[in-house]
Amino acid sequence: MDPAFPCLHVITDARSGRDPIAVVAAAVAAAQRSGAADRLAIQVRVEDDVTDRIFFELATETVARCRPAGVRCLINDRLHVALAVDADGAHVGADDLPVAAARKVLGDRGVLGATCRDPAAARAAIAAGATYLGVGPAFATVTKPGLPAPLGPARIGEVARAVPGVPVVAIGGVTVDSAAELVRAGATGVAVVGAVANAADPGEAVERLLKVLP
Repeated sequence: MDPAFPCLHVITDARSGRDPIAVVAAAVAAAQRSGAADRLAIQVRVEDDVTDRIFFELATETVARCRPAGVRCLINDRLHVALAVDADGAHVGADDLPVAAARKVLGDRGVLGATCRDPAAARAAIAAGATYLGVGPAFATVTKPGLPAPLGPARIGEVARAVPGVPVVAIGGVTVDSAAELVRAGATGVAVVGAVANAADPGEAVERLLKVLP
């Protein structure tokens, strides 16, 4: 396993009325204060109806804030945007490009995450070229509609044990209080949206999460 792989992935909430760049700035600053910039990744995600131009502008600004701080920046779904902004990698979900095709687009160097829910899918994703797995939803969440039933920590642990040495990032309804439980079950990290974006102080939320993660 990559010992420097980020244990905390903060996913942007770019819905109408939100300020994702302010949250990114707070998260990056908090990681720097904690001496943990290498333990944080920012994943840029937008709604499906957002244009490529708007996504590109958000991703460009995010990379500009992450790179000087040593924070990795990943792009959700739109691999051409990841390449255009020179992001550190991308993440593909179940309805996005297949992992093998995504790896072909990214090339050999980029980090590539893949969403999965069971051990068989996890092994297949790694064989196809994924470098880490996003597994969930761990718990119920309202941030992203249409998700399947929550897996819970035990089933996320089963996925992690199926791919030893591979970073497994639990996602979906994760909070500061539940992050440690997921790690004990076998996850190597967590991905959050609301736990940071909805916090009164996003930076403080990032600091608290980093304290409970390995």
